[in-house]
Amino acid sequence: MSAAPTLVVIGGGPRGTGVIERIAANALELYGDSPLDIHLVDPHPAGGGRIWRPDQSPLLWMNSMAEDVTMFTDDTVQLAGPVVDGPALHAWAEDVRAGRVTPDAEPAVLAEIHGLTGQTFPSRRLQSAYLRWTYQRALAALPPTVTVHEHRTTALAVTGPRGGRQRVRLKDRTAPLLADLVVLTVGHLDAEPDPEQAELSTFAARHGLIHLPPDFTADTDLSALPAGEPVIVRGFGLAFVDLMVLLTEGRGGRHENGVYVPSGQEPVLYVGSRRGVPYHSKIGYTWTGERPPPRYLTPRWADGLLGRPGPLDFRRDVWPLVAKELGHAHYHRLFTAHPERTALEFEVFEAKYAAADPGSPELDGLVAAAVPDPADRLDLAALDRPLDGITYESPEALQDGLRAYITDDLTRRHDPEHSADLAVFVGLLSAYAQLVRLGDIGSWWHGFFSYLASGPPGPRLEQLLALSRAGIVRFLGASVTVTADEERGLFRATSPTVPGARTEARALVEARLPDPSLRHTASPLLHTLYEGGAAVTDTGLLAVDPADSRVLDRDGTPHPRRFALGPFTTARNSGAFTRPRTGGPAFRQNDDAARAALTFLRDLSCRDRLAS
Repeated sequence: MSAAPTLVVIGGGPRGTGVIERIAANALELYGDSPLDIHLVDPHPAGGGRIWRPDQSPLLWMNSMAEDVTMFTDDTVQLAGPVVDGPALHAWAEDVRAGRVTPDAEPAVLAEIHGLTGQTFPSRRLQSAYLRWTYQRALAALPPTVTVHEHRTTALAVTGPRGGRQRVRLKDRTAPLLADLVVLTVGHLDAEPDPEQAELSTFAARHGLIHLPPDFTADTDLSALPAGEPVIVRGFGLAFVDLMVLLTEGRGGRHENGVYVPSGQEPVLYVGSRRGVPYHSKIGYTWTGERPPPRYLTPRWADGLLGRPGPLDFRRDVWPLVAKELGHAHYHRLFTAHPERTALEFEVFEAKYAAADPGSPELDGLVAAAVPDPADRLDLAALDRPLDGITYESPEALQDGLRAYITDDLTRRHDPEHSADLAVFVGLLSAYAQLVRLGDIGSWWHGFFSYLASGPPGPRLEQLLALSRAGIVRFLGASVTVTADEERGLFRATSPTVPGARTEARALVEARLPDPSLRHTASPLLHTLYEGGAAVTDTGLLAVDPADSRVLDRDGTPHPRRFALGPFTTARNSGAFTRPRTGGPAFRQNDDAARAALTFLRDLSCRDRLAS
């Protein structure tokens, strides 16, 4: 009797959990009751994986409200497999409180669950408990003939012929796992330093300085950053927010009624970036009324682009219509929800808007005539680079200016009178669902999306303001340049936002994740995949078949026995989790990969039975 077919899933975080959930959902239809062995490989607990592991600081939050996070499909998702309902995070917490669910969680996490509402920004360790429960529920839904084996270790390599079993080498095991299929869902990657980072690290070592390269902040040893000393920080996104929290509250400080009370153990953080401002606050109200469907970024539009010969140029081929779609979302909401702030009948505006070319003088003139207040117009360039062309006469003037900017952003993002901003957010989610089909469209779009739609909770920006007033955080401005001064043995930061000003420090922190490039990855698993002939894009993403996420070889042929999903692939998505009832493309990708895997394994099992 032949052995059961074997599937190895490498990565036990949300994506690996999602794939196993889809295997459970589709197994009876596509695989039946035949035996199957699934091996899940991850050094961290299955469900949360590395990023969402339970053993991290309770100070670290998700940047989504509990009601905006789900691991389960619904009828808005376009997928071939069955929809399996399940609770979003806030509904799951209600089940816990009602005794319908008993999570695997520490007492402190259980206490947090009992205080959770839909509008709460949960801690990451609470999310870990939800993910662990989702994983356990998926295991329970598998047919009894499917056996799951967990390996709490690291996968080092996948090798093997296209037509035969794959060999998965593990860190602490001599003999490899033999797999009929391998699915890679390894999430965010560590990276080897690029030339600039390597040079800065060498400079720091030569002068006894501190240089912390790009990394996941929760994994970074911050103890070397001394209290009271200046630290230059490059990066103003979510990694900075984590850094800010761990170096302030994490060192004993506290926030009281909008005032930060320091512990005396904090360094002084001088933060700047290309934009020079933090990511926009999460919007603090919910949608009401009509939600129009996409007008320009439709599946038909994406099909047309994919059918064109030659490579796509994002700025030329994609961005103009993205901008027009976001404008449509903005003005549809403005005209229908706030008509008193418009000067034209919406039907007239809509017809003229549709006829005007993106970015054209005709479009600009139409908007100017129809929307009297410039604050009600959508200016994507100004949103993207709010400090362009702006200078301050002194660093202190910049502190005042940035505090006013952040205060205005917080006020606007929590005021339903500006609900056109929420319409743009919804439009961004819709756009992402189509753009993910186009493969690697460069890094700019992902950065712009995160800056506008995936920013920190409002309370985090309120804390940032308090830290700024306390002198713990100092703003540097936009287009920050960091140089290494060999003569003085210091890092120096400058910005055109404050001409002539400079900041010197003995510590530099790169507050961002490494780029997801296979060419520079520190993962031996993905490096081996790349060296073995897997196709990568110009930016270093692993190329996968959009139909089912099979890994593409360099000749464009899908590998029959290797799949990959996640931020290191061309099928990357807008975030780790999906908002309920938004048709998240990650669910479809998981479902397509699971169905393809089950079909392959079923046919393989049938061939083996016939051969025996």
